[in-house]
Amino acid sequence: MERTLIGVALLAISHTAVAGYTKFPEGFTFGVATAAHQIEGAWNVSGKTENVWDRLSHTRPEMIADGTNGDVACDSYNRYQEDVEELAHLGVDFYRFSLSWARILPTGRADVINPDGIRYYSNLLDALAEKNIEPLVTLFHWDLPQTLQDLGGWANPKMIDYFRDYSNVCFREFGDKIKSWITFNEPYEICEDAYGDDKKAPAINSHGVGNYLCSDTLLKSHAEAYHLYNETYRPKQNGRIMISINSIWYEPNNPDDAEQVALAEVANQFKFGWFAHPIFTEEGGYPTVMIENVAQQSTAEKLPKPRLEQFDSYWINRIKGTSDFLGINHYTTHLITGAGEDPLAKSPSWLKDIGAVTTMNVGGDSASEWLRVVPTGFANLLRWCKISYNDPPIYITENGFSDRGTLQDYGRIKYFNDYLSEILNVIYDDNVRVLGYTAWTLMDNFEWRAGFSERFGFYYVDITQPDRPRTPKLSVDYFRQLLATRELPQDKRFQDPAM
Repeated sequence: MERTLIGVALLAISHTAVAGYTKFPEGFTFGVATAAHQIEGAWNVSGKTENVWDRLSHTRPEMIADGTNGDVACDSYNRYQEDVEELAHLGVDFYRFSLSWARILPTGRADVINPDGIRYYSNLLDALAEKNIEPLVTLFHWDLPQTLQDLGGWANPKMIDYFRDYSNVCFREFGDKIKSWITFNEPYEICEDAYGDDKKAPAINSHGVGNYLCSDTLLKSHAEAYHLYNETYRPKQNGRIMISINSIWYEPNNPDDAEQVALAEVANQFKFGWFAHPIFTEEGGYPTVMIENVAQQSTAEKLPKPRLEQFDSYWINRIKGTSDFLGINHYTTHLITGAGEDPLAKSPSWLKDIGAVTTMNVGGDSASEWLRVVPTGFANLLRWCKISYNDPPIYITENGFSDRGTLQDYGRIKYFNDYLSEILNVIYDDNVRVLGYTAWTLMDNFEWRAGFSERFGFYYVDITQPDRPRTPKLSVDYFRQLLATRELPQDKRFQDPAM
């Protein structure tokens, strides 16, 4: 079984070389994405309280590559109207942004609702409506109120109630203006990189333990928010709600090596399946290979029970089917070179539990070490999702490229063009139901631990200036033409003259 799913995806690569599709189907939608902490600034004004990224960047500034923080970021709290004008100029169908939990509920709980926070997001939603831009709103994009982290954050099962209460406030206050919701952005990053490692705030680094406690709480929280919306708010607001799951796509370094093919399937189940399998499969629960591998490792560690516990029957059924669409964030592909313990694996850890050795030695480079340019990997991930999750309707909720901030961003344009071409291939050749695409990101922003040293935006943001001026890059013209024609641009202006 493991070898078949990867094998089917890999066998379809030949489509890429001959298809040459350029036109997007009728009804396909385009948008761009941002996140509250990365753009808003105003970190401690108008009633907003501290979140985990405020705490990390203020108390451990050495962990941010360029020493920056999100205190001002792009100053979108004060300049949101300009941002909406940029969105209108691009011609997007929708704008994906997130709500700041600490701006709406200063204590993290629903006992105090901040009127300035409600007003800010209401004004933003009204500005979008004036431009006929649909909001796609994320409830949680990594910026947990520090008050809740002090109680254990996502390792604390009480967070299920807190997240449900927060979601209830958002559905009630904004639901008449929002028809598309995302509960969590990139649960892998939340659990593995923030609780299983120190790559993201709150940098708990409880490897092999905290990450699995987090996933238990997070998936239950997602399910409770979904059922709340489905039962209480959907009948009158008539919206939709989903989760956005991120994944590096893993492929065998040698497609003819049966062991590598099988291990690539294991790695993809550990990465994408960790959060997709409980929601999008008929059997529900964590992938069998995850349960078995972690149990085996836990036994070897002389633990009395596995570090990852399967959900009981109530929660398996409660979590199953709790997403109207499959949201996918994808940037890159890595390779599996064989069985064994990855040199980067801590003990115990998610990476060690996989039992495979990985490499990033593939594709073209970017400004981010982890981001290798491998367009065919994106197509294979989409084919795999179709097979693995019973042909779900899919929205690409993030995809983008990093550089150091050049205005003539030919690398970004080529990345978008090549990855979008692969989306067209799987739509037309494989009947994968991709319904929309979201580019990351509107403007250069606070890119978490990379600060502003890695730039993903259509608009260059000069953080040396108090007013954070935005300057359009060449990719603005590319994306604008794409959205106007719904066809991959053929304009030679977008081709790097050095190539």
